[in-house]
Amino acid sequence: MSASGGDDDRVRLRPGELRRPPKRDWVIRFAFGAGVSALAAAVSIVAGPRAGGLFLAFPAILLASVTLVAKEEGVGEADDEVLGATLGALGLVAFAVVVGLTAGAWPLWASLTAAALAWGAASLGLYAAARLVRAGRFRS
Repeated sequence: MSASGGDDDRVRLRPGELRRPPKRDWVIRFAFGAGVSALAAAVSIVAGPRAGGLFLAFPAILLASVTLVAKEEGVGEADDEVLGATLGALGLVAFAVVVGLTAGAWPLWASLTAAALAWGAASLGLYAAARLVRAGRFRS
């Protein structure tokens, strides 16, 4: 989402963009992800699986991605990456709440489908709200 709130912030899928980053960037992201996973495993061994599980919730490649985006495309674009990750993570909270409330009472497929729909609705709803805020429509 650009700070300008223009047409370029529409949600769209562009698989061709996956070829754009250099291989070095993919290696850095993989290394960060592997490092965070290894840290989670070490914490699990030392402090137990509940403590280790908290580290698995950490967006492992976000640090690497934000650093690379800031370096190559500017701090504003990196800010947009962090906002998108935050909105997606908040959507995952909605996913977890729905699974927590329905997993024992509903068939698993229904619980996971409802949770996925809640995640999508929450993330996209928050994205739409963030666009309106950035466009100045909710400023007092």
